[in-house]
Amino acid sequence: MSPQEPMEFEITRLGAAGDGLAADAAGRPVFIPFALPGERVSARLTGKMGDGQAAELLGLLSESPERAVPPCPFFGRCGGCAMQHWAAHPYAEWKRARLAEALSRAGYAEAPVGVAAVTPPHTRRRADLALRRVDGAPVLGFHARGSDAVVDITTCLVLDPALVALFEPLRKLLRSLTAFRREGSALLNLLDTGPDLLLRLDGIPNTVDRTLMADFARVNGLPRIACAPLKGMVSENVAQLGPVSIALGGVPVPPAPGAFLQATPQGEAAIVAAVLAGLPRKLAPRARIADLYAGLGTLSFPLAARARVTAFESAPDAVQSLDAGARKDGGRVIATRRDLSRQPLTVKELDAFAAVVLDPPYAGAPDQMPALARSKTQRIIYVSCNPVALARDAKLLNAAGWRVLAATPVDQFLWSAQLEAVVVFGREAAYPRA
Repeated sequence: MSPQEPMEFEITRLGAAGDGLAADAAGRPVFIPFALPGERVSARLTGKMGDGQAAELLGLLSESPERAVPPCPFFGRCGGCAMQHWAAHPYAEWKRARLAEALSRAGYAEAPVGVAAVTPPHTRRRADLALRRVDGAPVLGFHARGSDAVVDITTCLVLDPALVALFEPLRKLLRSLTAFRREGSALLNLLDTGPDLLLRLDGIPNTVDRTLMADFARVNGLPRIACAPLKGMVSENVAQLGPVSIALGGVPVPPAPGAFLQATPQGEAAIVAAVLAGLPRKLAPRARIADLYAGLGTLSFPLAARARVTAFESAPDAVQSLDAGARKDGGRVIATRRDLSRQPLTVKELDAFAAVVLDPPYAGAPDQMPALARSKTQRIIYVSCNPVALARDAKLLNAAGWRVLAATPVDQFLWSAQLEAVVVFGREAAYPRA
């Protein structure tokens, strides 16, 4: 049978990327986007994917009662969302199950996994928009699923309306910028002081471009616009009309252009609450907490309400912002620049802390985990954005005798397959290890 001919499949479960999973005649997995467990579908195989085949959904032969009407007109074309076709309750349960499965793979089959904290629509405060110039006109949006093509969007149901309101004015600006030739990106952060814009362009802004950007900032209430080469790392402020700031744990911090923020205020609040709840109930007056991969201090400043914090971060801009905030917070946070992949903390260094909090990048913390597993700290609180990396790192803790005391799934990337989590590890025997 030709791979292009329609075939029928029974969907048994969802894969890690949110695709419906079926099996071909040889028992190999078939990945079908936008299909749900229990559905029988018509699909066309499109090519190899991992150890199986990718397929295109052609039609539903039997529909799941959990299927929902996607609320966004761009769903299916825009690659930003993958799960709008699923009802809220089973979707949240699937997110919770992903964390339970990751911990089970690490040896914690009975981990106490809580209910997923799901953030509502219209709350994301960070957007990385792809830009293209097509026939002279700017295209602004997100990449199509599995493609480099950019889907031109006029709205987004996950973003804060204050960011969506900038779409059309930004298109108008881009139309006139000579520094925007063929492609670029626009990274928007919604700060307490207003939207902050970092433009990555494939040309160099001239005097007219800079004037246009300053006018755009003034009219649309942006205190700052920065520009950087499309493939460069160093940005330049081309318009600065006022200070930029975001409060972290009540402390105002001045972020660099394009700085990493937690995606939503609600998601950040859920993560902070789970981290604080995971600390030892009683901390000695001189107790210290280590915050690894601290970024701007999203966790450092809330933790400083419980004990003095040493915050470790490798990115120079982030350390500078963190230190600026720390100087306003009475010295309870010490910002320390250190690349933990090249120079992880030693067991002796870790033993000086009553608790260690880590929020590593997507790849996890493979270089830091061996020493952390052997340390004598009372608590390890792992903030994860990748269940696969979490499972690998937690396996080392399991082998060293650490128990999972609490696990909280946090879904701040609504309608996507992404999952964040806060997992609290201690030496207490909460239950037998698997």
